[in-house]
Amino acid sequence: MIRAIIFDFNGVLADDETPHLHCFQQALAEHGLSLTKEDYYDTYLGMDERTCAAALLTARDGICDRDLLRAIMDRKVTLFRDHTALHKPALFPGVVEFVQRATSQYRLAIATGGRREQINQTLNDTAIERNFQVIVSADDVATGKPDPAIYHATLKRLNAMEPRPPLITASQCLVIEDSLAGIRSARAAGMRVLALATTYPPEQLTEADLVLPNLEGLLPESLETRLQANRPSEPSRPLPRR
Repeated sequence: MIRAIIFDFNGVLADDETPHLHCFQQALAEHGLSLTKEDYYDTYLGMDERTCAAALLTARDGICDRDLLRAIMDRKVTLFRDHTALHKPALFPGVVEFVQRATSQYRLAIATGGRREQINQTLNDTAIERNFQVIVSADDVATGKPDPAIYHATLKRLNAMEPRPPLITASQCLVIEDSLAGIRSARAAGMRVLALATTYPPEQLTEADLVLPNLEGLLPESLETRLQANRPSEPSRPLPRR
């Protein structure tokens, strides 16, 4: 039974992957690092930017200088803040309707490798600004996806809320993701995953329990049935010989 739905943010709720990439590329370039679109979407397949930048620094220097990593990430934040001041990221079609319908049935949370400032800015003045009871961002956890830390932290916060219901278990959480790293993070936390093919093609998301194109027209109450229907059938056991 699903009792909580946990959303990734970029590529799931917010249609902002392209400007994020462009700002990230510029921040890296200013520190002598390069990252092509192909490498970002293939080699690093959904890592959060901090993990990706750390990998690039380690590949170049043999170590990851934490001060340099912090400078890159701070510069990325500034670039993206300047961009969104003129071009506010849009929410994907169907997101508002899905979230509003789910609010009365499930506890809702966001778990993302993005920064809280960016999340707040995107949700500000939208119809779902106050629908998420918990938001966990890159500011709250030291290790990014595909490590499960962010999903463990999100579940802990959901269970700490008042009034406290019977504790929500990991198996009662459905995560909505758009990348392989995100899928693996949620699965490692013991949660089921719905993957949306908004950033990567469906064939790269098959480790999820269910893959759909997007949230448009999707009824939250139909998810349990769709997840059950998508479960691989158990192999039939041979009849005992008499």
